[in-house]
Amino acid sequence: MVTPRRFAFAVPLDGAGCRLDRLLATHVDGLSRTQARVLIDIGGVFVDGKRVKVAGRTLRPGQEVRGTIGRSLAQATKATGQAARARDAAAVATFHVVHEDDAVVVVDKPSGLPVAATAETDRGNLAALLSARPGTPRIHVVHRLDAPTSGLLVFAKTVDAARALSRDLTTRTVARAYETVVAGCFPDDVHTIREPIGGRQACTHVRVTERLGTMATRLHCQLETGRTHQIRLHARSVGHPVLGDRLHGIATDHDPPRLALHATTLAFQHPVSGKHLAFASPWPEDLMAWLERLRARDQPRLAQPTIEPLSRSAKETS
Repeated sequence: MVTPRRFAFAVPLDGAGCRLDRLLATHVDGLSRTQARVLIDIGGVFVDGKRVKVAGRTLRPGQEVRGTIGRSLAQATKATGQAARARDAAAVATFHVVHEDDAVVVVDKPSGLPVAATAETDRGNLAALLSARPGTPRIHVVHRLDAPTSGLLVFAKTVDAARALSRDLTTRTVARAYETVVAGCFPDDVHTIREPIGGRQACTHVRVTERLGTMATRLHCQLETGRTHQIRLHARSVGHPVLGDRLHGIATDHDPPRLALHATTLAFQHPVSGKHLAFASPWPEDLMAWLERLRARDQPRLAQPTIEPLSRSAKETS
């Protein structure tokens, strides 16, 4: 896992008229000029709060330059231009469109794919990939899943649809359920977790669906609110973090191949027709294979009977 490294500096007096890529190579430790150009090209650099994607942009003293170096730069093709970014897009995990009409598109997102642009890059995210399809209007992000989380989410294809869905999310009429596996034995008497996140009210309803000895517990989680990292933070708050959570969790000897969190159910009222739409996504194959291994570890081994050698007298009477 690549830990993001953020940087910020003000253009000095002697930097007047200097190119952005050269300034980055000069002022950011460990960043070569070639890397600086790629970082600019993928959208990881901001000047005075605005994303800048021109390496030759000349700057003035006092302008603020900010950026993030992380996984996006590490995975990017080490070149600039449309061909390089096209190769990056081709390497992105595939996603599955489960429903689409003139107003909305529902997608089953793979783990590792960001939903929208981040501070690291405005390339290779799900909204951009959907918008890049021939004949597709600009996609509007309505709600998000963390990049390592897989599962269902809905995008809007019009401004009116985006407003309607955003309103429904606010009034909590959009149903969202998740499956997760947390560390240890989750308590039977915890059914609702109410713990503020970022100073805002947050509520998650939980139900134990499977126990895997003392190693892990499988949970069904229903969101009442939708705060950033809500399930991950709420699970940690009761002492049972989501397995595979490298940001909020703990390392174990039975970690999954990635974050064990999947958005399994999504239901909402269509913003135009008013029809109730409901979608389900099964527990993913990569996590299922891992879960089967956990189940096998949890099964006690049958004791093998001890066969004592026959005594001499016993042999004689047989």
